[in-house]
Amino acid sequence: MTVLKSSDGQQQLIIIPDYQGRVMTSTSSGLEGNSYGWLNYPHIASGEIVEHINVFGGEDRFWLGPEGGQYSIFFEKDSEFNLNTWQTPPAIDSEPFKQVSADESEVTFKRNIELTNYSGFQFNIDVTRSISLLTECDIEQSLGIAINPGLSYVAFQSENTVQNVGNQWSSESGLLSIWILGMFTPSPAATVAIPYRDSLELNSTYFGEIPADRLQVKGNTVLFKADGKYRGKIGLPSQNATPFAGSYDASRNVLTIVEYTFSGDTTYVNSMWELQDEPYKGDVINSYNDGPQKEGTQLGPFYELETSSSTRELANRESITHIHKTYHFEGDLQQVDAIAKKVLGLELSEIGI
Repeated sequence: MTVLKSSDGQQQLIIIPDYQGRVMTSTSSGLEGNSYGWLNYPHIASGEIVEHINVFGGEDRFWLGPEGGQYSIFFEKDSEFNLNTWQTPPAIDSEPFKQVSADESEVTFKRNIELTNYSGFQFNIDVTRSISLLTECDIEQSLGIAINPGLSYVAFQSENTVQNVGNQWSSESGLLSIWILGMFTPSPAATVAIPYRDSLELNSTYFGEIPADRLQVKGNTVLFKADGKYRGKIGLPSQNATPFAGSYDASRNVLTIVEYTFSGDTTYVNSMWELQDEPYKGDVINSYNDGPQKEGTQLGPFYELETSSSTRELANRESITHIHKTYHFEGDLQQVDAIAKKVLGLELSEIGI
């Protein structure tokens, strides 16, 4: 376990090398403060590795896409796209990353990964993943806000680079994207808020249509209930994406903001569980709300905020990089409200379903 902390010990992160350099949780008020990441304590304590996926939790984990389709790395060739055949690659699920450097505010991991996709193409990649705490100045500059007394905060970023060290990547044989997922504690009072631009083309059919009382649009912001009681997933394509998303838990007055690398690219892998007509018109940002599956089992409960890098054909030694930042704010209601309105486009009183 690696712990990053500010000089006063108020902002802290817990990172686990054995879980792919995963940020498990963070706090803005030392050991007495809220723990912001969702953790699967029973599974972690068991020490067991199970099939399909090991749901350890964590608010910034490294994955790769696509999940579904003819270029999937989660399904073997000619298999059906269902939960029985779905398998998270061990390198991004249950195997460790090597920690190569660390100080109190930053840690770096490396890992070589070999993968074969649904179409039979073999990838050989080197992954470099660095986690760093963000300072008050970093936060103010990135979000264009002022942090005043009475506001508790913690923020961090993961910088993730995938370098091709194998054969040329081709769109005809499949490409990869960097996929960062954050798992958070659900609540009846928690709502995901994703601002969008232009005419909305929301993907809400990953696991079936989502009822209207769980998914709404207010102004230019998509609202998605994050209570961990109904399984559903939404996604925004590149033409609608902005560099921000977030959530607000009114029961704890905790505002979470995610900022990520987005510069208007349009080539994103498609993770729908089907053979696809457009495998490179996938989503940039997703949110998943966990809930009971058909057989009654449940992974969590938790909810997720997810972002993906764009992709491109890479020659040997070429690379792609994706930066994913996570911010948590609580305390002075007026300051929290101002941040929500500036970044997510709604006042706190409007973020709810």
